[in-house]
Amino acid sequence: MRNGVTIGQAAAFVGVTVKTVRHYHKLGLVTEPERDSAGYRRYGSAELLRLVQVRTLAAAGVPLADIEPVLDADAEQFATALAEVGRQLTERIEELTARRDTLHRLSDGNRALLPDRAVALLERMPSLGFPEAEVAATREGWVLARALVPDGFDDYLADVENAIEDPDFVALLRRGVEAATRYQLIAHHGHEPTSTAGVLGALVETKLRAAGIHIPR
Repeated sequence: MRNGVTIGQAAAFVGVTVKTVRHYHKLGLVTEPERDSAGYRRYGSAELLRLVQVRTLAAAGVPLADIEPVLDADAEQFATALAEVGRQLTERIEELTARRDTLHRLSDGNRALLPDRAVALLERMPSLGFPEAEVAATREGWVLARALVPDGFDDYLADVENAIEDPDFVALLRRGVEAATRYQLIAHHGHEPTSTAGVLGALVETKLRAAGIHIPR
């Protein structure tokens, strides 16, 4: 009865090539078994376990040069090493997930430039009675505001979210758009804001000034 499997069978069991198994032998990561009476090297469960361990750690991103100390450590050190590899994998997964999400956002120009909550507000504006031109102008202003003052943008969005829950505030803005009323909350480069975007921009600048951020008048 043959005691063990051939190198080809071992490679197939582990999920690597025969060349890879031989490379592990060359690096000293897995002891090469003795040949049997027929001249074949037979791999038993111990060798197969070692091959699986090496292959798994390598696939997890552990450099081959660092695998032997991990496998030869005592039980406590081995467990600690595995936990660290797991932590690094989690970080990589989170990073790749973030990259994937960013890639998906490219299909929507708004989501590529603005956070979801800002996009939700823009999508809500037409139902509140704001014309498409005003939504477009607001979007443009928000993109620039986020680029110029990124630290204050989230707080600004929170103010907008609260403001549009006030029917009187929304009605005021809508009347301003419809009647082209010239709001004089703040001057910007010599012009007064005459649109929803202008009013919202004025609110942003007012809030930022109140926070001590200098914005030229």
